[in-house]
Amino acid sequence: MLRRKWVLTRVFLLAALASASAGAAPLKMLGFDDMSCKAWVQSKDDAELRKQYVAWGRGFLTGHNYANQGHQVSVVSAGTVELYIERYCNEKPLGQFSDAVLRMSDQYAGRDAPISK
Repeated sequence: MLRRKWVLTRVFLLAALASASAGAAPLKMLGFDDMSCKAWVQSKDDAELRKQYVAWGRGFLTGHNYANQGHQVSVVSAGTVELYIERYCNEKPLGQFSDAVLRMSDQYAGRDAPISK
């Protein structure tokens, strides 16, 4: 199992390097139909929808940890994820809520800068 995980990680990294050198394609984000900060702000009074957004964010961070085991995000609470997204969307109301989670993974993984293309 550990060997398979190691092999999958290497394959992923090699594919990422190959695609980066060939010109990075747009990131295909799997999530909600509307990933905008506007949708995030509108979910403020819908506790169940807000929980789903936060759970998606935490799941994304877990995926980041799986793919980037050398630069993992520390364990963060749902409240921390929610506050981070809230702050991001207040600063960038025309942005994407998913970008907040991308930036959080950059910052909390110790890289503190987006992966360059």
